[in-house]
Amino acid sequence: MAKKFPLNPPHPERICWGCDRYCPATNLACGNGADRTMHPAEMLGDDWYQFGDWGIEAPNTIPTVQLEPAS
Repeated sequence: MAKKFPLNPPHPERICWGCDRYCPATNLACGNGADRTMHPAEMLGDDWYQFGDWGIEAPNTIPTVQLEPAS
């Protein structure tokens, strides 16, 4: 079973995102001479999953509340 793909990991540069192994960037298990695959957030920004056909549903967001000044 595949692991759930994180939308905005705290340090995406530390992990290779090319497969379900999520190897450390300094110790890739993919083979000799392999290079780290970047997380989409590193290339496209934090809202990367909202555009395109990724097949990922957006997380539930907290509704914003409009505050009005006291009269």
